[in-house]
Amino acid sequence: MKRSIVLLYGIVSYLVGVAGLVAIIASLAQILPFGFLWREGAFPENPMLWNTLLVTVWGIIHSGMARPGFKTAITRLIPVAAERSTYVLVSGVTSILLTGFWMTVPGQVWHVQTGIPANIIWAVFVFGWAFLLASTFAINHFDLFGLRQVHLHFRNQPNPPLPFVKRAMYAYIRHPIQTGVLIGVWATPSMTMTQIVLSVGFTVYIFIGLWFEERDLIAEHGDAYRAYRMETGKVLPKF
Repeated sequence: MKRSIVLLYGIVSYLVGVAGLVAIIASLAQILPFGFLWREGAFPENPMLWNTLLVTVWGIIHSGMARPGFKTAITRLIPVAAERSTYVLVSGVTSILLTGFWMTVPGQVWHVQTGIPANIIWAVFVFGWAFLLASTFAINHFDLFGLRQVHLHFRNQPNPPLPFVKRAMYAYIRHPIQTGVLIGVWATPSMTMTQIVLSVGFTVYIFIGLWFEERDLIAEHGDAYRAYRMETGKVLPKF
């Protein structure tokens, strides 16, 4: 495959991946309505079951594609430089489909009236997603989203592995990106029955995914990562 095509593929994948993340944040912020891809009258009979199925499939795809075995298999079909971009592309598409086909469920779990308490909760919501974004730059945002790999491939340069990072929030939390997601999906002044399945589903996915991820990191880094686990918290800071 031509290097210019791989580069273009990486750029498009990045944009789609960002669009998927924006779709989730905008839906949780009540800017973009859940279920914006549904046609009138084409709704499943059991919305709670349907939403549970959606988030389950989303979690299986995301977690499965992050495993080393899948990465090895997919790079037999595509250039190694495009592997991360493929993950980002699929993540973006599935996230758009997740929110676009999510069904509205009547009912409310909690509701905080407008005013200072609600504004504080919204501030925590914004902090969570900003913390996630900052965490990507604390390691290497462009490597995480696949742009570094396709850029180096385009320039026909080697792609050495990045050094193990323990700076900024990573000095206290091993998985600050997931911390940001957990804050973002739960910090809402109005938790509806529509959102609760998404918040619970994302939480379950994160902790199951982290179990696999930590196992993979121990296999890759050995005692260095075991020592890092002792020094830091998983999703909460350890000082």
